Amino acid sequence: MRNEPSDPILDSIADGVFTVDDQWRITSWNRAAQGITGFTREEALGRPCSEVFQTDACKRRCALRSTLGSGREAVDVRVTMRARDGTEKPLSISTAVLKDGSGNAVGGVETFRDLSELELLRRQLRDRFRVGDIVSKSHRIQEILRVLPDIAESGSTVLIQGPSGSGKELFARAIHDGSPRRDRPFVAVNCAALPDTLLESELFGHKAGAFTDAKQDRTGRFAAAQGGTLFLDEIGDISTALQVKLLRVLQEKEYQPLGSSRTLKADARIVTASNRDLRQLMAEGRFRDDLFYRLNVVRIELPALRDRKEDIPLLVRHFIEQFAAETGREIRGVTPNALDALLRYDFPGNIRELEHAIEHAFVLCRGPNIDVCCLPSEVAGSPRTALPPRPATTDAFDQAEAAVIRAALAQNGGHRVRTAQALGIHKATLLRKMRRFAITYP
Repeated sequence: MRNEPSDPILDSIADGVFTVDDQWRITSWNRAAQGITGFTREEALGRPCSEVFQTDACKRRCALRSTLGSGREAVDVRVTMRARDGTEKPLSISTAVLKDGSGNAVGGVETFRDLSELELLRRQLRDRFRVGDIVSKSHRIQEILRVLPDIAESGSTVLIQGPSGSGKELFARAIHDGSPRRDRPFVAVNCAALPDTLLESELFGHKAGAFTDAKQDRTGRFAAAQGGTLFLDEIGDISTALQVKLLRVLQEKEYQPLGSSRTLKADARIVTASNRDLRQLMAEGRFRDDLFYRLNVVRIELPALRDRKEDIPLLVRHFIEQFAAETGREIRGVTPNALDALLRYDFPGNIRELEHAIEHAFVLCRGPNIDVCCLPSEVAGSPRTALPPRPATTDAFDQAEAAVIRAALAQNGGHRVRTAQALGIHKATLLRKMRRFAITYP
């Protein structure tokens, strides 16, 4: 392998590039690698890569070692590197095998990009579009978030309406967390999950012997939420008989446990939610007018996910970060094709269905990015045609250049103009080199 300065194109781009031989000694080190790591070319050449390019992946699973062992390239793997001055930098790395003119593996090439500014921008955007666990840049949601602190501070009863899976409980929790009651309990009850007799006991508690199987006294959710917030989800599903009892609690601020003659004070803020149109239920005689007006002091209307698709990329990143932290998997994002499939799907189950789709993908995904084949079949739609394998180039430095171009294409979603700008070359030069190296990108 040649041990000489990099090709001019490699020194002209912002991505760091280095190559190693079969003994893991660095054989080339471009100008960007010097700038990102702090090690000069002279200091890096001939040294084991782990002494110069120190990342957290070196101690667990080296992407370059994995590539040389399996022959499979790694693209956009996120790692943290310790630079020469001791600072830590988030990087995106890609790896490929280097081969000689006879097709024999003689080493590897790794490209890397400093993500420090990108991570800072992402944190700023995340802060801008996130309140607690609510993630959105939808105009309609942003309007709600704008007034949410005032709603939280008010102490008024709140009714949240929206389709199933649209995040009603998240907004209820955000109201609680922003209220003067934030240090007291937040208690949630799904009113649709229990029959009337059990739901009444669940809410108000009961005395031993109040009904069959009531073996001992039990406190209810109103008592558990004392001083805090009681969230009643799917309030439209309770019977008119229980509606009367709930109305009394709201009016009198007191209740009686089942089987008890003792009256207890109720000091819990009530936040309710429904995926049904309560006004329509009122018109049908299935929901009391007086209870509706007691609950409808402040109303929040949440749109379906299909009406706020601009939030899907934000939510996808949120769920990927969440599941990556829970599982320890090194999954960092989605491919452009997978994101396209997610954006085209209508998500009748809304945000909950999107969350489950990403969780499903975590089970199947074997690389750093979720692809279409990892998504549930109803989300993925028709299967994509597989791309033909790339023919191997014979020159080590040609391979290094081709690896840089492929990585830049991946990082820019295949957009030719942005890729050329990132590489510091003209678009025509990029297209010529793509043809030369038989590089295709969907």
